Amino acid sequence: MGKQKVEFKDLMVVGFALFAMFFGAGNLIFPPYLGVESGSSWFTGFVGFLFADGGLALLAVIAATRFRGDTSKLFDRAGHKLSVVLGSAIVVCIGPLLAIPRTAATTYEMGILPTIGPGFNAVLFSVIFFALTLVLTIKPSKVVDIVGQFLTPALLIALAILIVKGVISPLGEIRPDTLVPSVFAEGVNQGYQTMDTLAATVFSTIVIVSIMEKGYDNEKLMVKATIGAGAIAVIGMGLVYGGLCYLGATVSTQYGIEVEQTALIVSITEALLGQTGKVLLAIIVALACLTTAIGLTSAAGRYFSGLTNGKLKYEHIVVAVCVFSAVISNFGVSTIIKFSAPILSIVYPATITLILLSLFGHKIKNDNVFICATYMALLISVLTIAGVEFIVKLPGYQFGFNWILPVAAAAIVGNFIPSKSTKRN
Repeated sequence: MGKQKVEFKDLMVVGFALFAMFFGAGNLIFPPYLGVESGSSWFTGFVGFLFADGGLALLAVIAATRFRGDTSKLFDRAGHKLSVVLGSAIVVCIGPLLAIPRTAATTYEMGILPTIGPGFNAVLFSVIFFALTLVLTIKPSKVVDIVGQFLTPALLIALAILIVKGVISPLGEIRPDTLVPSVFAEGVNQGYQTMDTLAATVFSTIVIVSIMEKGYDNEKLMVKATIGAGAIAVIGMGLVYGGLCYLGATVSTQYGIEVEQTALIVSITEALLGQTGKVLLAIIVALACLTTAIGLTSAAGRYFSGLTNGKLKYEHIVVAVCVFSAVISNFGVSTIIKFSAPILSIVYPATITLILLSLFGHKIKNDNVFICATYMALLISVLTIAGVEFIVKLPGYQFGFNWILPVAAAAIVGNFIPSKSTKRN
């Protein structure tokens, strides 16, 4: 028999797991840099960052509850073929092509090198990292509980030590001015770059499945539990981002806009806690990256297994993802980001478009609204990457949102194009 009410204990376990899956390397290095840029306006920058990162990611999780976490159905009203292509592109990009190998590469560059040194072989480290990831991912029903009950509390304790120390003993005066024209816009831009909204479309699968396995078979309770867990995750992200952003602001008179994000967080940690700080940073990075790798690997396994109707088994996909990711991780963080950035820039706007439309899907009767809007998002993204002059001059380009007005216009036009399909619940 299913549960009759939402239990707070379940929300905490799943919420912590969701937080840990979102909190990866980019989430650790972007906020301190934003604090340096923002100076005394660091809180404004933080709000923009949280909105574009945690806020949009939460919307994605809420939208996914309408389809019980089935990513393909989330995209289906834009057409089945586009749904498969876009869904697969998202999973590949934030999976074995970019995000998963980046977790290992970042752990090595920010955790191993500063503490152990280059003597520890990078290839050997990648084998160890992904062997551990595989062990913790091979049983999908246990993933959320493992992450939520054990790894996340350890991660939060490590972060709390760093942030509390920085608040009690600030490293310097906060710069009264800013280094960027619009602090809020810069926060939005950096939050956009974390790509957590893309990750939310696949994370929601294992989170919603875990919630159902805990006894929430009633749809209203399932939605309520999912939203509650998502809210807990965003609150956790807000506390951590705010603390890290403040730490960056306390060294804003010591560093300029040219400082590298990874070097900045290493310097802050060492200044606050000395050599012990380097070890603590290694723990923070390892836990953040490992939990993210577990979540993404499990989600990729579920997605492709479902896409092939079980012809490709979850266990086989997970093994393949870990092996491929181990190879790619040895190219290093910079190379991985450079290779994947254009692809992600094309995929992201179309994904946001479908998420926002899905939130109001029950009121949109015509599927051509989804089709026209999504294809317009893809078109504008491709033209932006190509550097077409009139496209890059569209409003919102400096924030990465120059696709919004054309997409809105395409959605309106699509509403007046007759469609043979009917609204899908």
